Amino acid sequence: MPGALGPGEPISDSAFAALSARISGPGGYFNSDNLVSNEDGYLKVLGALKRLDVRGGAYVGVGPDQNFSYIAAIRPDIAFIVDIRRDNLLEQLLLKALIERAPTRVQFLAALTGRPAPADTAGWRGRGVDEIVAYIDRTPVDSTVVLALGRQIERAVRSYSIPLTPGDLATIRRFHAAFIDEGMGLRFTSAGRGPRPWYPTYRQLVTATDMAGQEASYLSSAAPYRLVRELELENRVIPVVGDLAGDKALKELGTVLREMGLKLSAFYLSNVEFYLWRAGTFPTWVANLKALPATSNAVVIRSYFPNFRRRLPSALPGYLATQILQPVDTLEKGDFATYYDLVTRGTIDLRPPGGGR
Repeated sequence: MPGALGPGEPISDSAFAALSARISGPGGYFNSDNLVSNEDGYLKVLGALKRLDVRGGAYVGVGPDQNFSYIAAIRPDIAFIVDIRRDNLLEQLLLKALIERAPTRVQFLAALTGRPAPADTAGWRGRGVDEIVAYIDRTPVDSTVVLALGRQIERAVRSYSIPLTPGDLATIRRFHAAFIDEGMGLRFTSAGRGPRPWYPTYRQLVTATDMAGQEASYLSSAAPYRLVRELELENRVIPVVGDLAGDKALKELGTVLREMGLKLSAFYLSNVEFYLWRAGTFPTWVANLKALPATSNAVVIRSYFPNFRRRLPSALPGYLATQILQPVDTLEKGDFATYYDLVTRGTIDLRPPGGGR
């Protein structure tokens, strides 16, 4: 394993695969493909992250591409996407392949949804994400484009040196087909249930706003997308299979970070802790978190859904999910009586100075 990782220093494909394999543990089950987030307020933490100067170091998160918006805001030296489902690793490889081949946002979204990109892609660099989404919405799927993309994606994901079975490649094709078939209207779904109308569409996720009302996803403008793309091209976004309360992934990640001379700056959890609490494994997760070297201002980012008994005082009108920012040391030191206690103690006010939503 190499030592300290310098800024802009690329990781080879073989080292990328070796890191993923070294940190990964056994896979597990979750009742969703989780292709897109169901957290409509996921960007509400961005202003507070900036005010707290949460920046650089190592970012860790779960789930699909909402991580990229946090990564673009934090600008870490390296990111690890750790999820209990191996399928999430496969989706990350799909996204990596598409982002790497797409210098612009419109080229990425066109490829993700099986549409031809506009002829003047360079001229779209400065356009708003609303304009790009409108282009995708009005442009039909092109079967020739889809066939060519399928070949390009398979070559790309094979080149990353992560061993893939025929079943893995079929899953990657299935995930891409979901984006092609549903386009920007794709929503989070759970096994055995259709899309819930109150979950945000992918269109709403990429055009979502921060607490100041500004569009702020990694696709909102050219600069955050370029940062994410550079990290992908340098193999600095490492997909990992792991249980946050397991005995492998986070402990090994702690060792890797120490070898690299890096510390955790932010850990995006979604609502994973709700399930860990219910399973009785929450204390093990906290012990694993303590195994990660962390900066003095490191934070956890989590989501809370009101169907978990009651709404939070910080819930925003019109939003289903409430985003929460909490210092890592509050989580590590806390002796929490209930899950509600966990998500309300010591949390950081997301409101910008002077108000805003």
